[in-house]
Formats: sequence, structure tokens, C-alpha cells
Amino acid sequence: MPTKMRAQMSNASVRPPAVAGLFYPDDPVELQETVSSYLAHAAPPSLPGTAIGFIVPHAGYIYSGSTAAVAYRTLAERKDVRRIVLIGPSHRVYLEGIAIPKADVFATPLGRVPIDAELKAIVRSLPNVVESDDPHRFEHSLEVQLPFLQVIFGNFTLLPLVAGRASGAQVAAVLAEAAQDRNTLILASSDLSHYLTYERAQQADAVTNAAILRRDPTLTGEQACGAVPINGLLHLARDRGYEVKELARCNSGDTAGDRSRVVGYGAYAVYAA
Repeated sequence: MPTKMRAQMSNASVRPPAVAGLFYPDDPVELQETVSSYLAHAAPPSLPGTAIGFIVPHAGYIYSGSTAAVAYRTLAERKDVRRIVLIGPSHRVYLEGIAIPKADVFATPLGRVPIDAELKAIVRSLPNVVESDDPHRFEHSLEVQLPFLQVIFGNFTLLPLVAGRASGAQVAAVLAEAAQDRNTLILASSDLSHYLTYERAQQADAVTNAAILRRDPTLTGEQACGAVPINGLLHLARDRGYEVKELARCNSGDTAGDRSRVVGYGAYAVYAA
């Protein structure tokens, strides 16, 4: 990292990790090894085009890490990516629109990720965008993605977005402004169904899966907790003629939970054919 950037980051406002030791290991060596192991065991499907964005789950790694890793192995093929637009749902704070943080840096046990000042300036003045640290402070849906990105890319910049109440068109407008060059990639963070039995979850997630593949930007919160981010990405995909491919899908009953009350996970690629 250049000396100037190191100095800027040392004086930056930092959003510290909120779920290290809960959703993923808080020891940097263990975390590096855990993420590397997930990536090593993930077999990435080939894409018939260039990846533009991904839908990735955001539960604890023991539950959804293997599914997320398939998306990240596929993402790793994009060697030219330098900037990540990461959007997730607001789990803890009621929010109208989309929030960018005031913080300059997001931190994990693996180090600091700088917020992309250029992208932040671009979206700050857009309709439905507010600048606030509150929705970001304890939001896990963005944080759990960062160690995967740090292991894959090392140095990159980030535009973290938390989405509250917003339409797919409103979210798509923000994503379109933020991801205008080929070195910028979009990640929509979302799990699927919540707290159904194993069999009912499989049925419900199959319906949601079909909607995602046909780029239907009208998912509900019952179908996916990150329905708003997904709808925005699907709206953008439909507008620009991108395709969607399922990469992996399971639920917590397949990984580390019992099957009486499960959460669904899916990984998808949005690509230009």
C-alpha cells in the first residue's frame, strides 16, 4: 500500500468489526485459514460471460460459508476488480432508502478496507441515499463478506450500502451510478427463507430461486431477508440485459443446524453474456 494511503488510513474514521468471534473467527490466523479452506473446497462453475455482480449469503460461516465460497471462487476469476459495491439489508435499524457510512474505513481481524471516496461522493447526492453510521454499526450482512474479499483481492476499495425501505428501481439507480466501470463489481448480500422446516424451506427456496433466475425484481422479505438488495440488482440486470446463474444453494439443515427450523442460502452470478 502506498505511503500516502497508509497515512490517510491511520487517521481515518473506522467502523470496527461487530460480529468477529460470532459469525466468523476473530483470530486473524484462524480467519485466514478458515476462508482459504472454504475457497479451496469450492468448485466454481464456469460462467458463459463476464461477471457483473453476485448474490451471496451472510450467515455465520459454519452455516453459509461453503455456499458463499462458491460465489467467491467464481468472483476470483475477475482479476481486474478493484472496487466493490456491497449492499445488504438493514437488520437492526429502521431505514428509509439506502445508507452510506460516514466512516472512512471498515475493519476486520484481517485488516482495514478503505471506503472508496470517489464512489461515495457519486452516490451521496442521489435520491434515497443518506449518510449515517447507525445502520452500519452492527450490520453483519456486509461485514461477513469482507474477509472473503480480503483473502481474494488483498487491496481493494469498498462502497458499503445498507438498504432499508426502497424499491428495486430506486436501488438499481444507485447501483447503476456506482458501478459504471468494468473494474467495479456489485455484491448483494442476502439469505433466503427463514425458520421453516427443512422440507418447507426447500420448497419455498425453489420458488425464490426460479424468481431470481428469471430476474423478477419483486421478491419479498419472506422470500429473502435481503430482498431489497436483490431486487435492485435484478432490476439492473433486467434493464441491461444481464443473465443470472445459480452457483450453489442449501440451507442450515445441510450444514450445521437441525432440520426443524432452518435458514436458506443461495449464491448467484449476474453476468454479461
